[in-house]
Amino acid sequence: MIETQTRVITPNGAKYAQQLCKHFAHKIPATFSDGHAECRFDAGTAVMDADGDGLTIKVSATDSGGAERVQQVIESHLLRFAFREQLSAFQWGPIQ
Repeated sequence: MIETQTRVITPNGAKYAQQLCKHFAHKIPATFSDGHAECRFDAGTAVMDADGDGLTIKVSATDSGGAERVQQVIESHLLRFAFREQLSAFQWGPIQ
């Protein structure tokens, strides 16, 4: 199992997590409740937790290719949804 995470600094973390879930829900299982979101892709799962300062995104997959695909999908969509903000580059690393 490959597990990675990143932290996105934004005051709109809960909004973006909910927006991502609503966007993906027509194709994959996706849930959102109280700042916690889960999106289950074929390649792996993304779990997002929002707080007042940002959004923590954790990805788990059976292999590195799956983890990279889920990271790329979440990152590209989040950047598109947050186009009004200047989000810093995503720094994915192992879950500590």
